[in-house]
Amino acid sequence: MCTSCRETHPKTVSLNQKEEYEISGSRGSAHFVWRCSNCKKEHSASFIPIPPSKDTSPRPYTSQNGTFQPLIALDCRGLEFTQFHFTGKWHCLAADDDGNAKGAEFQFDLDEVDEDGRWDDYDEDAAREVGVRELKSRIERL
Repeated sequence: MCTSCRETHPKTVSLNQKEEYEISGSRGSAHFVWRCSNCKKEHSASFIPIPPSKDTSPRPYTSQNGTFQPLIALDCRGLEFTQFHFTGKWHCLAADDDGNAKGAEFQFDLDEVDEDGRWDDYDEDAAREVGVRELKSRIERL
């Protein structure tokens, strides 16, 4: 959404850390550049390192630890993101008995999940079901 006029982008947008675009009137570049169709201002967003915390990586999500974890950080100039759409290929580790992500590694494509938005598999090493369901996101300003 444009922070100048509050116009929203007409489509779902995606960002890729491997793609950069020139910013008009600047020597800089960004991972996403958008010119608002309403106010005609150009805005940009770039990936930045996630601010340091006690943990060096996101903690595993388990039914006992249902807290949000930082996934990405963006430097947004003149725009703000309002939603995160879970799409594409993801990698995950099955949790062990203590809830640590040290089990088998699984890959799944969220564009190919069933109609309920679920992905299920079986961890043969741990002899238990693994799955992804009820994905939620939260966007916060730092």
